[in-house]
Amino acid sequence: MKRSKHRGQKEDNGGDEPAILETENMLMGGPDPDTISLASVTAVTTNVSNKRSKPDIKMEPSSGRPMDYQVSVTVIEARQLVGLNMDPMVCVEIGDEKKYTSMKESTNCPYYNEYFVFDFHIPPDVMFDKILKVSVIHSKNLLRSGTLVGSFKMDVGTVYFQPEHQFYHKWALLSDPDDITAGCKGYVKCDITVVAKGDTIKTPHKANESEDDDIEGNLLLPEGVPAERQWARYYLKIYKAEGLPRMNTSIMANVKKAFIGENKDLVDPYVQVLFAGQKGKTSVQKSCYEPIWNEQIVFTEMFPPLCKRMKIQIRDSDKVNDVAMGTHFLDLKKISNDGDKGFLPTLGPAWVNMYGSTRTYTLMDEYQELNEGLGEGVSFRARLLISLGVEILDPSSPDITSSTEVQVEGVPNISETATGKVEDFFLFGSFLEATMIDRKIGDKPISFEVTIGYYGNENDGVIQPKTKGKKGDGAEEETELIHNSSEEEMDDDGDLTSVSTTPPMKPVITDRNYFHLPYFERKPCIYIKSWWQDQRRRLYNSNIIDNIANKLEDGLNDVQEIIKTEKTYPERRLRGVLEELSQGCSQFIALANKDHNQSGRTKLDRERLKLCLSEVEAIGQQAKTMRTQVKKSTVRDRLKLAQNFHTKLRFLADEPQHSVPDVFIWMISNGKRIAYARVPSKDILYSGIDEERGKDCGKVKTIFLRIPGKKGFGPAGWTVQSKLEIYLWLGLNRQRKDYLSGLPNGFEENKLSGMPSSPPISLTYMMKQIFQLRVHMYQARSLFAADSTGLSDPFARVFFSTQSQVTEVLAETLCPTWDQLLVFENVELFGEAYELRDDPPIIVIELYDQDTVGKADFMGRTFAKPLVKMADEHYGPPRFPPQLEYYQIYRGNGAAGEMLAAFELLQIGPNGKADLPPIDGPTDMDRGPILPVPLGIRPVLSKYRIEVLFWGLRDLKRVNLAQVDRPRVDIECAGKGVQSALIPNYKKNPNFSTLVKWFEVDLPENELLHPPLNIRVVDCRAFGRYTLVGSNAVSSLRKFIYRGSDKQANNWSTTEEIIVVSMETEPAFKKMDTVVKLDSCSEAVIKVEDDDKDEKGKKKKRKKGDEPEEEELDESMLDWWSKYFASIETLTEALRAQEAALSDSEEKEDMDIAHGGADDAPAKAPKRGKGKKDKKRAAVDPFEKKKPKLDELKVYPKELESEFDNFEDWLHTFYLFRGKGGDDDDQNVTDEDRIVGKFKGSLCMYKVSDDLPRDMSFDSNLGMFQNIPNNDPVNVLVRIYVVRATDLHPADINGKADPYIAIKLGKTEIKDKENYISKQLNPLFGKSFDVEATFPMDSTLTVSIYDWDLVGTDDLIGETKVDLENRFYSKHRATCGISCNYAIHGYNVWRDPMKPTHVLAKLCKDGKLDGPHYGPGGRVKVENRVFMAPTEIEDENGLKKQTDEHLALTVLRHWDGIPKAGCKLVPEHVETRPLLHPDKPGIEQGRIEMWVDLFPKDKTAPGPALDISPRKPKKFELRVIIWNTDEVVLEDDDIFTGEKSSDIFVRGWLKGQQEDKQDTDVHYHSITGEGNFNWRFIYPFDYLVAEEKIVISKKESMFAWDETEYKIPPRLNLQVWDADHFSADDFLGAIELDLNRFPRGAKTAKQCTIEMVTNEAEMPLVSIFKQKRIKGWWPFVARNEEDDEFELTGKVEAELHLLTGEEAEKSPAGDGRNEPDPLEKPNRPDVALLWFLIPLKAAKHLVCDQYRWLTIKIVTALLLLAILGLFLYNMPGYMVKKMLGA
Repeated sequence: MKRSKHRGQKEDNGGDEPAILETENMLMGGPDPDTISLASVTAVTTNVSNKRSKPDIKMEPSSGRPMDYQVSVTVIEARQLVGLNMDPMVCVEIGDEKKYTSMKESTNCPYYNEYFVFDFHIPPDVMFDKILKVSVIHSKNLLRSGTLVGSFKMDVGTVYFQPEHQFYHKWALLSDPDDITAGCKGYVKCDITVVAKGDTIKTPHKANESEDDDIEGNLLLPEGVPAERQWARYYLKIYKAEGLPRMNTSIMANVKKAFIGENKDLVDPYVQVLFAGQKGKTSVQKSCYEPIWNEQIVFTEMFPPLCKRMKIQIRDSDKVNDVAMGTHFLDLKKISNDGDKGFLPTLGPAWVNMYGSTRTYTLMDEYQELNEGLGEGVSFRARLLISLGVEILDPSSPDITSSTEVQVEGVPNISETATGKVEDFFLFGSFLEATMIDRKIGDKPISFEVTIGYYGNENDGVIQPKTKGKKGDGAEEETELIHNSSEEEMDDDGDLTSVSTTPPMKPVITDRNYFHLPYFERKPCIYIKSWWQDQRRRLYNSNIIDNIANKLEDGLNDVQEIIKTEKTYPERRLRGVLEELSQGCSQFIALANKDHNQSGRTKLDRERLKLCLSEVEAIGQQAKTMRTQVKKSTVRDRLKLAQNFHTKLRFLADEPQHSVPDVFIWMISNGKRIAYARVPSKDILYSGIDEERGKDCGKVKTIFLRIPGKKGFGPAGWTVQSKLEIYLWLGLNRQRKDYLSGLPNGFEENKLSGMPSSPPISLTYMMKQIFQLRVHMYQARSLFAADSTGLSDPFARVFFSTQSQVTEVLAETLCPTWDQLLVFENVELFGEAYELRDDPPIIVIELYDQDTVGKADFMGRTFAKPLVKMADEHYGPPRFPPQLEYYQIYRGNGAAGEMLAAFELLQIGPNGKADLPPIDGPTDMDRGPILPVPLGIRPVLSKYRIEVLFWGLRDLKRVNLAQVDRPRVDIECAGKGVQSALIPNYKKNPNFSTLVKWFEVDLPENELLHPPLNIRVVDCRAFGRYTLVGSNAVSSLRKFIYRGSDKQANNWSTTEEIIVVSMETEPAFKKMDTVVKLDSCSEAVIKVEDDDKDEKGKKKKRKKGDEPEEEELDESMLDWWSKYFASIETLTEALRAQEAALSDSEEKEDMDIAHGGADDAPAKAPKRGKGKKDKKRAAVDPFEKKKPKLDELKVYPKELESEFDNFEDWLHTFYLFRGKGGDDDDQNVTDEDRIVGKFKGSLCMYKVSDDLPRDMSFDSNLGMFQNIPNNDPVNVLVRIYVVRATDLHPADINGKADPYIAIKLGKTEIKDKENYISKQLNPLFGKSFDVEATFPMDSTLTVSIYDWDLVGTDDLIGETKVDLENRFYSKHRATCGISCNYAIHGYNVWRDPMKPTHVLAKLCKDGKLDGPHYGPGGRVKVENRVFMAPTEIEDENGLKKQTDEHLALTVLRHWDGIPKAGCKLVPEHVETRPLLHPDKPGIEQGRIEMWVDLFPKDKTAPGPALDISPRKPKKFELRVIIWNTDEVVLEDDDIFTGEKSSDIFVRGWLKGQQEDKQDTDVHYHSITGEGNFNWRFIYPFDYLVAEEKIVISKKESMFAWDETEYKIPPRLNLQVWDADHFSADDFLGAIELDLNRFPRGAKTAKQCTIEMVTNEAEMPLVSIFKQKRIKGWWPFVARNEEDDEFELTGKVEAELHLLTGEEAEKSPAGDGRNEPDPLEKPNRPDVALLWFLIPLKAAKHLVCDQYRWLTIKIVTALLLLAILGLFLYNMPGYMVKKMLGA
């Protein structure tokens, strides 16, 4: 019982605290429990009593270390931009980097499709706080900066924490920061992805962008943020700060101080706040350590903001360098709640504590970045009193200033009590043990300093208040004194001085690496009195929640441990955990509701309390209902949900309003600060109620001190600076009575003389116990490679109390089996015996790598607790002998292997050692005096046989500059092993001659304890020398254990099953297909290209009596691309359906839990469709009904390998490693860099006793590896098809690349340089390459994409490597994919030289299956399965023939349903492979879609390669006749009559940049808005039907080398203008028609309304590619400048006529009204001279009537000026003449 009662003492994982023993990913919903290593997570927690708390195992601070990030942004298009006739461009900026798209002219919906990449190498916190801003700028050019239309911003962190780290095809809503009343300024559609090194990203498959996006439904916002965001004001009030460190950065000040002796405070603080890319500052308070600002900074920003944190810094203002003195981040998520009963962000007024570098003043602060908020602060810096409020703005109210500039205003003073009553707190600490002190500092005396806030620090010692004088405010002092007198204190210690440092003491040597302080029985103590506002309630509440979470976490770890080690009844333990959880929750509700009247409670306190109560109650309820639903089958799912509870609780426990600052413990050696530890004050806070008490309060805690700042990163920070056993207690001074009660008993207090009532300054222990510790070190595995060979020479060093011992060193292994017992004699421990039994101190085990020279390298560390036996206990079951357990080894923050060991601590009783269980002497004479692990503890062994298949070695790199020539493989497991045959000449043939060898070995019965198997490759050189090439340790042999086949045999029913699989080639199916009614939302569309009918795949509902028109497919017009696009369509639909199903099932899960309803929710809903039975039934696919039947291939959105388990069905690839392992800080050494080659082979292990079933044809040489092909060299024709690449990383300065393909296989290299594609990041290649290769020499195919450069070398963009050999030999038959249907001609022609019947016959023969038997009536039987299919086939001439191919193909497509030999065969496919660049490991540089066919040369030669060259765009001509306009708005005023008129003309263009714009003639002086034109525009264009894009080729600029191809959507733009002779023409209105889907024109001008544009979705849409010819009226619209709404500005009657290139040649037409086929002249009122006369009349009117006097004045002035000019011009010459008398 003991165990479950006291399980909960452990660090919380939130905030800065170092993480703990639990591998974090378990909690963060990381990989599923199976994949986590088997190291025990519970080992340390098992028997924890209440005297000691659990240690933290991870040493290294994780924040603050720089990482690689890549942000990629694709700007696709913009829509609904506000403004008239604008030239928009989009600017993307992240931090200070800006990138621009090109400019599009004259459009409000520009289409860009441009891709930008930003690379960063900075710490995560800095990265995620960067603001990403997308803004649209109008008419920017070299000379002017352009005007901002609107912008959108969010922080990078928001993107990173999206699912898949990305937003895909989402619309960013633009708003104008200078005018917040204006509303939406347009939308930009973009994809944004943020990748850190090693993240994998699923890019949604690039579908055709046919779906006309519903913008509102796809806004660029995270889940749960409302689409309508409002503007809000954020008021951050900054009152005052205190506790600033004594500092100044300018030397002058010190000099001045020395000379003049003026002792001013040497700091000029001000506060700077950064939020959402804006910066606000308070005023500077000159020379002041306790500044009072009373100012508020007002930010105006959308709400909810897409920026998570507000950064608040106190800075020291200085001309030279302005430095941060402390930084605090406000996480808005923690101070607001978006639920139904939620609240807006609010905070305080409350003090926030800032932590940073040490408080000692130095000129150059080496820890300065800690003050900037990077990394964990190592000391208290200051505290700042702030409050935050948010007010949602109502844009309609008149008093709003519309700009978003940051404002700073004054605020009134705040009352002293607003943040709570000041109480005096008392902190007591006792150092029980200080060991493992790094030897570098071991020679100087060492003392420890403990500080809390600015109390206890020696630098600030001067300003300690002796009484409460420091607070300065008389009134407050009085209240303090009154309190003091009124409380019954234990002792009157008003003048208690704090003792914050231990006396210096010289360390004593422990062993070569570490020293310890000789405290023995005398333990030094410290105590500090400090004054803080009493906000303990906050901390109590979060302690209760933390306690619940700790218990839950331990419980869940237990359950995982049970599942992992395959013990019984995990569900019982989980039920217990949930029971405990619901009890904990109800306890919280009872406790948290107390003392509401406390002073200083803020709005946030009240709201958080409400939130915590409701959330915790809900969790308790759900846990209760879940408990009843836990069954054996659902344990895993329920475990995941319970982990969600855990995350939620941790979130709730994190209190955003600080109160008491954290406690810092510093080790000081010789006046220098060496290392520190930080203890959160809430963890040691005392409360009379157990649940509220901090988890380390009044307990002995093991603390490891760390190096501060950057030096603590990487290996330097991994050596323990010192290990402390320390006891801490923090509480109100008046609660002091039992502050010593948690210490181990049996001590006397030593106090300062003359102060009987004060706390002790040291304790002397009277009692001590003597123990013997036995450490059973059995083995370790998966250790870190510390030597350049890729191996290590590991030994372990075990520390307990002040002793240490080492195991022997085992050379060259990563999996040492020490099998050694270490005995520590006479271990002295202080305290009562029974306390020690329940709670012994921890043991630290460190692993090192022995080096011949220099000191041993650190490889990792782990902790353990021994099992204790007291002198009077019996040594026997159930507790003894102890079991071996796995312990996870950590190196820094990363796991670095596991260790199998057991520990026992035996008390030496009065009879001395005679009572202890005996130790057998060394049994093995070779090992000398080394004791082995005794029998009861070491695992039970049994004999196993391990068979090894040696296939070959691949890709071996050079070793010490020499090529590997004669390699051999050594396999070793548990001291036994086998060697492969020698490869005589690696270059010629890297395969082994002998395939299978075996050895026998004794292994533990328990599979979890199996040692790893080591594979080592050595190169045999001359003179008998051996060089290690590389090695691999197979850590888990479980997947290679042979389990007899009889179990599997029963799964197959022996009766005959008839499976009807119809292949849908009969016409009957087609007919049935056509009858299917289409509902209006059926958008399942495939596009197929065709000559006379342009599109058949598309089916839109036509409004003709509502029957869908089905177009028959014209076989002759289909090509491979038709198939490809149809398949992509299917893929995207399938993905969508899967997502939908997933979200449904998740919702159902939640409902279940909430209502405690039915248990077996189909959580696996999306997978059901893939069951075998469904496949057999699938006659017609769900999507198929909606589209014409087209044979499809399978498009895999990832590599083929991931779908087929790397093709390791019988041949496994083991990577060989060499070289030192990479540390996290060594960004350059990754595991990929250490790979020096691959060993191909396999393993099989089984117990020798098994009587193995033998086949008749069993070949004893091959053992378990029957039926494997021989490994002689084989010649293969490799045919590589590259379809396209997507999202390439830009390689040129212009943000584009000129990609081409390069292929390398063995000695063959192909560079397709002349066919590069200019300036494209999504190039369509459509190429195939044939390469001949010989396996095994050329087995790795590298396909790379290079960027072509005119000058200099071409740059690699990215490459992908394909292992062809595994594909070739795989039983999944990856040589040539199996297509859906068998055809002998047409687009779907069978391309494998072996016909389906041959393939089937061969598979049956290889698998020793009965069949195939072809029967009458289209049946075929294989084993006991019968398949049916059609038996006729048509040849080119339409003749029917009998054939069995369809039958055979049907069997092949369902091969995974065949008993014994069945497996899924690779279908005809296209795979999508990521492109990687060696310099940027782990970050995708784009993707490539391709597939590979392999044809052995000794079989029939294959036919010619498929033609997949990209479709040539088809030539079309669009003729647009503008007949008339009507109701055009009138712009000009007639000067005489004042009547309105317009000089109308219509402009139109089809291609993006208006390069083909055409204008009609002008209809002058239209008074009614009617215009008659009869004018024809002619637009020839090239069009890709399948992609619905117009293709334009043009030079990008005058300097461009070649033409670039652009693809743009076919959109016809028509605009109506008012012509002006002397000024720019006025733009009146426009309409844009997407030729594929635009509203049908109205029959008459009356019926033509603005609805046709604004409400397009409701209108019947038509496509010009289907209709060919269409005539009607369409509206012109423009945005009204006042209210931004669309208004109708005219109507146009137009006729659109689409012809193909050939038709256009046959029936030509002239543009305008020209021949051929001229249009008649329009009937316009006669204005022949009018346009000439109107301006004259106007001029006369101006000069003679309106401005007569002005005109006269101007003329006179001009005459005078002319006379003066003439005078000046002539005077000099005239003067000369006069003077010279000429």
